[in-house]
Amino acid sequence: MTDYTGTYAIDPAHTNVGFTARHAMVTKVRGHFPEVEGTVEITSADASEASAKATVKTASIDTGNADRDGHVRGEDFFDVEKFPEITFSTTEVSVTGGEGTITGDLTIKGTTKPVTLDVELFGVEEDPFGNTRLGFEATGKINRTDFGVDFQAPLNSGGVLVSEKIGIEIEGSAIKQA
Repeated sequence: MTDYTGTYAIDPAHTNVGFTARHAMVTKVRGHFPEVEGTVEITSADASEASAKATVKTASIDTGNADRDGHVRGEDFFDVEKFPEITFSTTEVSVTGGEGTITGDLTIKGTTKPVTLDVELFGVEEDPFGNTRLGFEATGKINRTDFGVDFQAPLNSGGVLVSEKIGIEIEGSAIKQA
């Protein structure tokens, strides 16, 4: 059995904090926030006792389209001048055997709501440079309007330009500090 015990710092070079939104009700747009930092503290070998905190810089959003990125950074969506960060801090962990859920307070645009994410730990491994790494994945869904991200443009079909339901997809690596 893997011993997950330790304090880990998220490695932004090997972590992807991404999202998926339905666009024009016919396709998906994906994006990510490359500027992420945070910690994972695991106090039991099986990771059943743990906590995590993470911060992403909203201005770092990258959807692969400069015009769209500029719009999403503006007041219609993230309003990065007023709200430069999105934060998450766990309040409950239910993990056994490296799989389970984490619940925490997610803050977007000054609004904090509880969010539960499915989580899977992929183990702990020493890399060729002597770092002990924790691999993990977390997924879930939120309604963006719950967080004040409520820009909308109606379509002739009765649908909307950007879905309210947003998928969260986190693939991460963290380096053991202690």
